[in-house]
Amino acid sequence: MITDTEDICIRLTETARAEPARLAAIAGPSKLTVGELDELSDRCAAWLAEHGIGPGVRTVLMVTPGIEFMVLTFGLIKAGAVLVVVDPGMGWENLKTCLDEAAPEAFVGVTKAHLGRILFRWASSTIRVKVSVGRFRLPGWVPYERLIQPTGHPVGGMISRDQSETAAIVFTSGSTGTPKGVVFTRRMFAAQARLLQTHFHILPGEVDLATFPLFALYDPLMGVTAVFPEMDFTKPGEADPQKIADTVQANNVTHMFGSPALLENLGCYGEAQGLTFPTVRRVLSAGAPVPRRVLTRIGAMLSAAGEVHTPYGATEALPVCPISGPAVLALDSVGKGVCIGRPLDGVHRAIIKITDKPIVTWSEDLRVSDGEIGELVVWGENVSAAYWRRPVADSLAKIHTVKGEIRHRMGDLGFLDEKGRVWFCGRKSQRVVTAERTLFTIPCESVFNQHPKVRRTALIGVGCPPGQRAVLCVELLQKSETRNSGQVREELLALGKEYPITQSITEILFHPAFPVDVRHNAKIFREKLAAWAEGQLK
Repeated sequence: MITDTEDICIRLTETARAEPARLAAIAGPSKLTVGELDELSDRCAAWLAEHGIGPGVRTVLMVTPGIEFMVLTFGLIKAGAVLVVVDPGMGWENLKTCLDEAAPEAFVGVTKAHLGRILFRWASSTIRVKVSVGRFRLPGWVPYERLIQPTGHPVGGMISRDQSETAAIVFTSGSTGTPKGVVFTRRMFAAQARLLQTHFHILPGEVDLATFPLFALYDPLMGVTAVFPEMDFTKPGEADPQKIADTVQANNVTHMFGSPALLENLGCYGEAQGLTFPTVRRVLSAGAPVPRRVLTRIGAMLSAAGEVHTPYGATEALPVCPISGPAVLALDSVGKGVCIGRPLDGVHRAIIKITDKPIVTWSEDLRVSDGEIGELVVWGENVSAAYWRRPVADSLAKIHTVKGEIRHRMGDLGFLDEKGRVWFCGRKSQRVVTAERTLFTIPCESVFNQHPKVRRTALIGVGCPPGQRAVLCVELLQKSETRNSGQVREELLALGKEYPITQSITEILFHPAFPVDVRHNAKIFREKLAAWAEGQLK
């Protein structure tokens, strides 16, 4: 079992010595054992060290998830380099902003990433080493194949045992603003792996469908085989459900993570085809609230021993709270929000008064009463203490205690119920403040999402608080139903009148397809919807 004090690279080496032939990863026809992963990442680390990519050197990794991704990631961590991780789907300009801010000295990427680096001049003044994964390369680009050749130099002495060292800078998706670099320590990686393994009882010998690259890195540490499906990992909502299903069945997958968007398509496909996944023990989904219809469809595809889970967390704190699909479905959540459960062992939480201002020092007086909506604050070994070179963001998100502990403001609103469970009520920055009252997105939307023709809704505020206009944007399940939007509008207004929290919402706009985040394709870009709605209402 992984512990918080155990370096993940040392854990990999120990696992490789115990069971070198165990499969670590499968990507199409290619396979990689744990022993091979340990040896190849050793070679990679040794080469990097010889060329100045050692402790503290920031290195961009933009490689398609698969065999090379696993080898390079562990090689970089073994060398002590600081991984710089960005979502390619965030857009070229956002990528330039993030990479210029990170000021990396090395760039490891596929051909497309290198071409983007050249075209948009990402961190052009700092990058000195370029490693290429792919057949096409320009002079000066070091081929991946060279990194994994034997060097004769042992790497063991390069593995750091200082768990407080920075291991990675992982940029957020920027779904509620400019992407920020979250500082990951080596201890954070170990803590995240431990929490996932212990709570979900992940056992050696299991097989993971790896659609979320970060979680795939923990698989070889747990004795689990990571299977990378054929998909565009930057667009999980567009993954072919047939290919996903075929991969699950061909590899006897026992564990899988899927964004709500991926699982919605998979659930619809499975229902239509009458598919079942008898080997799957658990399905995890996160990134946005998972619709009840998705939980029901995916749950129906599993055996009696299988279960869907919707763990809550963020790039800054992952995971925080777990809850199972059946537990969610058993609750009446209309008008309340989404129940996300109780914090995992070792993760602490509090709900504090809502404010958009910095809070420098922690005080127990910040807490609100149970049942009152406030901002969720968390702390623990799996929680990041800082953003990369963002002092303003740190001041708005971090609270210091008198004992030197740092607590993270999630930017999410919620409340504690009488059983100590946390309920999610939406992003703080997306609450709608009218002249009369404050409206919270998720509780209000849950009322309108009951309509059988609605895929999802988004409550947005037009104008500036405290005089915003509350507008409900609606995306229908069938685009063809737009012609009947007049009738649907009347039915939605009638539905809203049944609940006190939605009676004041009278303006409704229909949108063909909501803009969503680049990481999970499920989190609604309400800021973009608000700009669109403002134009529609002029």
